[in-house]
Amino acid sequence: MPSAVVSFGRVAAMGTVTVLILVAGVWASWGTAQYVMLTKGRERGTVEVTGCADGVCAGPYTPVSVGSVARDRVVLEDSPAVAKGETYAVVLKPGSADEHVAVRSGPGGVLYAWVPMGGALLLASVVVAGGLRAARAGWVLAGSGVVLLTAAFVAV
Repeated sequence: MPSAVVSFGRVAAMGTVTVLILVAGVWASWGTAQYVMLTKGRERGTVEVTGCADGVCAGPYTPVSVGSVARDRVVLEDSPAVAKGETYAVVLKPGSADEHVAVRSGPGGVLYAWVPMGGALLLASVVVAGGLRAARAGWVLAGSGVVLLTAAFVAV
């Protein structure tokens, strides 16, 4: 009887930790992914990166979508996915009045937005395999995370 209670407690605790890790991965990814995946009604265009400093890259914005207007300067997050001199398809975040903030769009932008979820899948795989003693499910989670991260690396 006591071992059944301990076993249930372990499964409940590790299951809760796994769910929290996966929810945190979705939460961290959705902050950017929502703009990239749900583009209807948003301003879309291209940015030619002219310089990077203080964690952001900036350049002029050329509109592609109807109703979007050209801007002299929009900023992108300075990341390995952005390089000076390159032109990127972007979506402007709404409500960024003083400094227009853009996020990469297209397949590379979608995959890059979901990178935190890839990391969460890898972390959850360890908890599932070790804490829940479900090795196959752990391998599936780890494989999914590796596929997502590799696809983002290749696409960006």
